[in-house]
Amino acid sequence: MIQLQDVSKIYQMGEEQVYALKKATLHIRKGEFVSIVGPSGSGKSTMMNIIGCLDCADEGQYCLDGQPIQNYSEKELAKVRNQKIGFIFQNFNLLPKLSAAENVALPLIYQRVPAAKRQERVKWALEQVRLKDRMDHKPSQLSGGQQQRVAIARALASRPALFLADEPTGALDSRTSKEIMELFHILHEQGNTIVIITHDEDVADQAERKIRILDGQVSEVVR
Repeated sequence: MIQLQDVSKIYQMGEEQVYALKKATLHIRKGEFVSIVGPSGSGKSTMMNIIGCLDCADEGQYCLDGQPIQNYSEKELAKVRNQKIGFIFQNFNLLPKLSAAENVALPLIYQRVPAAKRQERVKWALEQVRLKDRMDHKPSQLSGGQQQRVAIARALASRPALFLADEPTGALDSRTSKEIMELFHILHEQGNTIVIITHDEDVADQAERKIRILDGQVSEVVR
């Protein structure tokens, strides 16, 4: 599913070159649940951006679901993001004037899913995250945990090849974080590929594989 081989991302800081990632190699198979853990400034956000086709590597090769990504145009990258990746962010990224159902429907509109099928998939996705009775509520009428569930439903409705979650519990209390992680476990049991980017060791430990990133270098934690 994910193949990074000797991937580097380099930033020019004055006359100095700074490696946000340095020859990072990472392989994730379809159906795996993997965490990528590291402190602020370790390179994990850069790793997420490359895996999520939000940015391109300066060196090395990246294949997503068998497709070589590094030479794609921005238009091609946008198509891959829309069709293959379900993003889940720390701050939910919900549009405040839209209901839960309308937020979940947005990526399906971009994918030009017909209205009847779109409505069916939105209802199904909200049922999966146990929010069927909140589908007409706007984000301001939902708790933080419920907003994150809407964000997961939005990703789920698109039926992506990969769920990519950036600090999905970072804005939540411990009880709600536990509920969200239980939902990720359910998605994993259903055969989905999940990658969680986090600084929280407790969250990272819940994945079946744990990858550590520090100073732009990647290593797998053997358990």
